Amino acid sequence: MKRLPENIQGVLFDLDGTLLDSAPDLYAALQRQCAEEGVKPPPYAPVREVVSRGARAVLRCAFDGRGEPAIEALLPRYLELYQSLMAQATRPFDGIDALLEAIEAQGLRWGIVTNKAGFLTDDLLQRIGWNNRAHAVVSGDTLAVKKPDPAPVLLACERAEVDPARCLFVGDDRRDVQAGNAAGLFTVAVSWGYLDGGDPHQWNADVVLDTPAGLLALLASASVIA
Repeated sequence: MKRLPENIQGVLFDLDGTLLDSAPDLYAALQRQCAEEGVKPPPYAPVREVVSRGARAVLRCAFDGRGEPAIEALLPRYLELYQSLMAQATRPFDGIDALLEAIEAQGLRWGIVTNKAGFLTDDLLQRIGWNNRAHAVVSGDTLAVKKPDPAPVLLACERAEVDPARCLFVGDDRRDVQAGNAAGLFTVAVSWGYLDGGDPHQWNADVVLDTPAGLLALLASASVIA
């Protein structure tokens, strides 16, 4: 494992599958759209697995046979259904609340870099009460590029006023690790998320952790600044 940065200033997180278990609401929206379209909904497990890839990947679980033009046509209605259900069953993963509270208590800054559309990200954070806690929020349409491009991660560092070399990036998808590595952050892959069917030990992350408590212990082992 690469050594942790000295005097850590902050931690950036992916959102869905890392901080929040949002798959139940995303699946519920797909179920409703399947009912509208007269299609049998797919099982939950394969849908949960692809959540990190976004709404189109979720739609393909049910409508892949119709082709990509049909997926694009179904997308606006799916996002409308999801927004109507958002935060009903979405919850922080076990241990995340304690982790964020500990990060804040240490005087560190934390932020979010997600490929989720900005209007959904902002609404979701408002509904769960995190909108005034994160020092930076960069969504999938904040820039012209998204993860695995490092630009959103670097923008989040700039907005949070942290040095990338003294910051961690935490995510449950290979693209999170790729973006964090390219931006020069210490990268943490988490196995509690959706993983997109992959093995986080194969993503070239600086460390792989199984629980939020593991990240808490990692931070406790490092020197930090208030």
